[in-house]
Amino acid sequence: MFAMQYSHRLPAEHDMQAIRQRAARRGPVWDDTPGLVFKAFVSQERGRHGAVGHLYASVYLWHDAGEAARFLMGERFQGVVDSFGRPRVESWLPLDARAGAGRAQKAAWLLREEHTVDAATDRAALLATQVEANRQRASEPDTVAVWTVLDLDAWRLVRFTLSAQIAKAAAHAESSKLYEVLHLARPGIGLLP
Repeated sequence: MFAMQYSHRLPAEHDMQAIRQRAARRGPVWDDTPGLVFKAFVSQERGRHGAVGHLYASVYLWHDAGEAARFLMGERFQGVVDSFGRPRVESWLPLDARAGAGRAQKAAWLLREEHTVDAATDRAALLATQVEANRQRASEPDTVAVWTVLDLDAWRLVRFTLSAQIAKAAAHAESSKLYEVLHLARPGIGLLP
C-alpha cells in the first residue's frame, strides 16, 4: 500500500464554491481507477473549524504504489499542475488501514492527526498500539475508514479518519487538522478489513 496527500493554499478571495464544483465534477472519474483504495477531495475554509486560510487538497490511499507512480507521471496529475502549479506531495508507508463501522455512510469530514516517533520508542509496541487504536476508531458508528501511515523522513505517525459526523471527528486529538470532504471517490474502500 501507499498513501499520499498534496495541498493547494488558495487566496482569501478564492471562490470556494468553484472548488466544490470542481470536486463534484472530477470526483466520479476516480471511481474506476486501478490500484486505488480511495481518493478524498477535501478543503478548509478560512475561519471555519480552526482553518487559518483556504486550502484544497487530495488525499489518497493506494493498494498499488505503481499505480500511484503512473498517476503522478501522467496526464491526470498534469491537470493538477496546470490548474494549481506543482504541489509538494507528502507520501507515506501505510502501517494499518481499515474500513469503519460507518463505511456505508457519506464521509463528511477527514481528521488528520500527527505524532512524532521518539528515537527511544519501542516501535513494535507502538505499532501494536496504533493497530488497536485504529481498530477502536473503526468500531465507532460514524467512522467510514481509518488508516495510519509512517513518514519515514521525519519519523512521524499520521492517522487519518474519514467520518460522517463532525462532532466525532473534532473530538479527537489536539494536534490535528480537520478537513471538509467535498467528494470521496471510493472504488476500494470495501476491500479494507
